Amino acid sequence: MVQRMEREYEGTALMADPIHHYIQFTIPQQKGEITEKDLIDSPWVQRLRYIYQLQSARWVYPSAEHSRFQHSLGAMHLAGEFAKHLYPSLYRILGDECPSAPFIEEYLRVTGLLHDVGHGPFGHFFDDNFLTEFKITHEDIGQVIIREKLGELIRQLRRSPSGPFAPGEELKPEDIAFPIKKNGKDDSHKPKWLRFLQPLTSGIYTFDNLDYVSRDSYMCGVAVGPIDRERLIHYSFFSPKGLTLHKSGNTALAMFLNTRLYLYTNVYYHRTTRAIDLHLREIFPETIRKVFPGNPLDHMERYLYLTDWSLLEEVSHWRWGKEETKDLAREWGRILGRDIKWKMAYDRTLSLNELRYGMALVQEGDWEERVRASLPPSSRDLTFRVDMATQDPRPESPFAMGKKQIYIFDPSTGEIASESLAELFEFIPSKVVQFRVFALDHENDRLLAEIAEETLKGKPPAVKTSV
Repeated sequence: MVQRMEREYEGTALMADPIHHYIQFTIPQQKGEITEKDLIDSPWVQRLRYIYQLQSARWVYPSAEHSRFQHSLGAMHLAGEFAKHLYPSLYRILGDECPSAPFIEEYLRVTGLLHDVGHGPFGHFFDDNFLTEFKITHEDIGQVIIREKLGELIRQLRRSPSGPFAPGEELKPEDIAFPIKKNGKDDSHKPKWLRFLQPLTSGIYTFDNLDYVSRDSYMCGVAVGPIDRERLIHYSFFSPKGLTLHKSGNTALAMFLNTRLYLYTNVYYHRTTRAIDLHLREIFPETIRKVFPGNPLDHMERYLYLTDWSLLEEVSHWRWGKEETKDLAREWGRILGRDIKWKMAYDRTLSLNELRYGMALVQEGDWEERVRASLPPSSRDLTFRVDMATQDPRPESPFAMGKKQIYIFDPSTGEIASESLAELFEFIPSKVVQFRVFALDHENDRLLAEIAEETLKGKPPAVKTSV
């Protein structure tokens, strides 16, 4: 009897976590067995310990020193929670086309663990300021890592924390990689169960964003509204149309979307975060070209060791380095010393309605030209930057969400439709742009603010400030 009870604890272990309390993962029950522990301990996943979750906001929020590794473990956990809750409804829809419950659980857990595995130093900033040169993103790199570097481990997994797969079931690395690409192709040749699960990876509420909103707000010490993850999961199920939310979960979804909007406004797009990013943009591409040989897809073994830690260690040594890196070293010294180069002169948040009625959503450089053209002749050489931080708090149309599409079940009518989302989205903007003007000091704040305001309105500026 005691031995049987002990066996119930074999094959899994726990990791403590401030968000989910404990995260369970599989470990070998016998010598040679490949489990989640092997994936977690692989060099490609351990590498995420050295890539910060928040690239610049950590210089604004001192406690935000957490990594992509911690977030990936949290995403794995939430993916498993979704799988365990959703499996009965998925099986009711698909019948014998549906794999076993442990297989679906492990598929989602591994997808959650590896969804960020392709990130480079400074996260999304690396995509926007280096990878664009090669027309790829960290998602493309992640897909290669999953298929070519971790594929052999993935194929050998045979159980989830809940139990073993059905005989003959095997995870395919290409199926793990498939949903990671945000704007990837909709492959009709993929099995139906996989296509049903796609909204959980890249939809409006996912194991990814439910973890990072919870984790980032906690680690930053930001007082956001509650995020009712348990209620959202509880009221989610699969209908023949796809991922469906019971109407009783609407408030939890609205709460989550508003909380995420608050986090973008106050953390990810904080004025100082964006000021640091402006400075980084001036030196980041050239820096990466000096420390890395080119397209990461052509240099994967080198990419394994390209992280925030390795990059910051390298540039910190440049202060004693060659003449060719002297200017870069000086600017990196300012950033690492938190000597904020750019000061905010003007800030305005634009809604989609404002953008529709006369405020065209043009590029930052175009706005900069418009503002400069309106400056008095004596100030035309003023150094300033326009920064536009764009966010999409929810899909613009509840009826055209692509592979993110979800549906609402109304128990009073028995109907399952996307139309109900329109009511839910009514008080949540679909697009928000934080329009800011930064200068090297605050001496011309009033001038820049007045001209920026009038320029946004599409009027010739009537400058009241004495120049």
